[in-house]
Amino acid sequence: MPDMTMRYAIVVARFYDELAERLVTSATRVFEEAGGDVVDVYGVPGAFELPLAALMAAETERYEGIACLGAVIRGETSHYDYVCNEAARGIQDVALRTGVPCGFGLLTVENMDQAMARSGGGKRDQGAHAAEAVLALLRVRAELGERAGAAG
Repeated sequence: MPDMTMRYAIVVARFYDELAERLVTSATRVFEEAGGDVVDVYGVPGAFELPLAALMAAETERYEGIACLGAVIRGETSHYDYVCNEAARGIQDVALRTGVPCGFGLLTVENMDQAMARSGGGKRDQGAHAAEAVLALLRVRAELGERAGAAG
């Protein structure tokens, strides 16, 4: 009998640990409210490591989808641009290569105040939005599958 457990993964950059916890809490809540039986959380040092962690999770074939969470706050150098761009590109690449929905919950902000405003508790809750994006893509997949089944 196949395992019908709904499993989701969260990969989270821990560089700003308080922000990470807020994002994880809201993403976990969304997955659990949607019927997720298991939500596994994997921490990595920073945003640059998110794509590889997402790829490793996707390749296990255990997860319906993955929320990629963290924060990058602009500093005085161009490091911010490289990290943000490569994290975004890498996360998108994982989703396209594996077919596993990857929600983009990486805050790319100017300062800590902006990060706090977007990390939970209000309508700007990037952790929740990333999990919601995963769920939306899974609904699209199901709808397309149903249409393909009806056509065939």
